[in-house]
Amino acid sequence: MINVTKPFLPPIEEYNSLLQGIWKRSWLTNNGPLVNEFELKVKEYCRLDHMLFLNNGTIAIQIAIKALELTGEIITTPFSYVATTSSIVWEGLKPVFVDVDAETYNIDPHKIEEAITPATSAILATHVFGNPCDIEAIQAIADKHNLKVIYDAAHAFGVKYKGKSVFEYGDISTTSFHATKLFHTVEGGAVFTKDAALLKKMTYLRNFGHSGPEHFADLGINGKNSEFHAAMGLVNLKYIDGILASRKRQTDFYKENLAKLRHSTQTITKDTHYNHSYFPVVFETEEHTLKYIKALNAEWVFPRRYFHPVLNKLPYVDRVDMPVAESLSNRIICLPLYHDLAEEEQLFIIRLLMRAQNN
Repeated sequence: MINVTKPFLPPIEEYNSLLQGIWKRSWLTNNGPLVNEFELKVKEYCRLDHMLFLNNGTIAIQIAIKALELTGEIITTPFSYVATTSSIVWEGLKPVFVDVDAETYNIDPHKIEEAITPATSAILATHVFGNPCDIEAIQAIADKHNLKVIYDAAHAFGVKYKGKSVFEYGDISTTSFHATKLFHTVEGGAVFTKDAALLKKMTYLRNFGHSGPEHFADLGINGKNSEFHAAMGLVNLKYIDGILASRKRQTDFYKENLAKLRHSTQTITKDTHYNHSYFPVVFETEEHTLKYIKALNAEWVFPRRYFHPVLNKLPYVDRVDMPVAESLSNRIICLPLYHDLAEEEQLFIIRLLMRAQNN
């Protein structure tokens, strides 16, 4: 069986060596030493000043919304994982969808301004598959209309835009360290900001609002993560450069050997050092897409329809038409891509696709 992804797992002895320290200290959670070390190491790797390690990427978005004190409407993308939209609704706000660019798959900045109303408080955009949004255009719109910007950068670990970590952009950037991501802590997420005061506020928000054992500075939630998850992150971080290099090799191999397959793929934003987090392919019609999925599944190969269905058709939002996102969602699949996917397995997938096309 070849799944769309498989988590990287480090040598178990290295993970166990950190577990032994956890056992000795009996400090399992509540901002332990490994959590602090993990935050420091990630900031060093990404060359960032501020970060908070959280228990998942969804809580990261919810904390970002709370920290920025957003109200009313948030302009967002219909082409992302469901958590991008559900976090907005969960916090009692209204998602207002703007269609995506057909080449980058990201929110189309040319369509944002027409969606702004007096109730709009922010733009929540996803760097789809780690591909940076049109950051300058979005920031210019936000500045013009006095809006906050949150980036859902769940797929973007290791991505740089114009020489800086993509996490550096926006008022708050969020990410996921879920096991499906190229860099993971089993379960986990993070928030990043350049604003030290905003970071302090989010520190309270992730720990019930505690400002001391018997004092509370703000309304909070339990967004903390554990020493066990931080340990996995610390060990995995030692291997991240190899993980990124391996994914680039696999991506290049797909591109070279799928040249005769009738498909298109994502246009990566200029000035981006990309992480090759996914390998999406887009076919001519949904009928073709389903044909390829069936051919792969018959041989125990399981790509995934990222992202299907589109978020503007969820049952708990105001349903609107987003023609570009809907067409893309119907025609896209992500092929298997993970650290130890072998060339032979890639060739097997490629042969199945070519056979399905020729038949």
